[in-house]
Amino acid sequence: MQEKLVRIGVFYDGNYFLQVSNYYAYGHQRKRRISISGLHEFIREQVAEEENVDPRFCRIVDAHYFRGRLNAYEASQRGDTLYWDRVFDDILMSEGVTTHYLPVRTTPEGYKQERGIDVWLALEAFEQAFYKRFDVLVLISSDGDYVPMVRKVNTLGTRIMALTWEFEYTTDNGQRMTTRPSQDLLAEVTYPMAMHGIIDQRIAQNDTTINRLFVQPDQKRNVVVHDEDEVDVHNQVGGHGEGEIMSLKNGYGFIKFPPNNLFFHFTNVIDTDFNELHVGDRVEFEIEKDDEGNDVAKSVKLL
Repeated sequence: MQEKLVRIGVFYDGNYFLQVSNYYAYGHQRKRRISISGLHEFIREQVAEEENVDPRFCRIVDAHYFRGRLNAYEASQRGDTLYWDRVFDDILMSEGVTTHYLPVRTTPEGYKQERGIDVWLALEAFEQAFYKRFDVLVLISSDGDYVPMVRKVNTLGTRIMALTWEFEYTTDNGQRMTTRPSQDLLAEVTYPMAMHGIIDQRIAQNDTTINRLFVQPDQKRNVVVHDEDEVDVHNQVGGHGEGEIMSLKNGYGFIKFPPNNLFFHFTNVIDTDFNELHVGDRVEFEIEKDDEGNDVAKSVKLL
């Protein structure tokens, strides 16, 4: 007799997932982004293990991605951000993921704020769980604000699996941040998954499912790495400069630019990927102030 199909709904906190993907691309030894198709395969196999059923009978029947997004004008001022937004939309579409975006608001002080996304995700998750009767709802977030939603979904008899990570990263202003899952959230879900530990352990075991969890590497261009002798900085005109990369680590780097070295973040690299940069590469950039009034490099581009 055929086993009953286990119906899975997946809900992405998009900003959280972006931080996770950036961490594996720039801050982790793997140096690759998370693959949506590979993550869905992992979810199906993990649900099958937890529910003690054949993976063939575990199916993702619905998936939703929620995130705040820059308006078209602001995105157009940030290199090829618009292009990569479209690329990622195409990837989500190809995997059957429904996207939900709200505009990111800019405060009078110049800060970016993402408001309303967590409420929208919680309402949509409960509504879809109610009407589509998921057996397992997978939440990709570590935010304790989702605890009320989890409790409501539990009343429907739906089990909840939470995929959470714990890691450190550096913001585009050079601030070191640490993200840890809410203990309240972990206490409420049926299947808490500490993904950072699971991934590292299974990478060491050369697990094929974990290998497919990451985007396959693109063909890299050949880059000539210069020696590390001091190079004179020149052609500074107003807010524009040129210099040599002196260090790269975990998604950020420093450019030789006497009298002070300039910090830059991977989000400020244009026309190439941060992972394709090398110490010794010559770059041009715009010089701007961070929130603390320090000079930093923006719009960093290979010469």
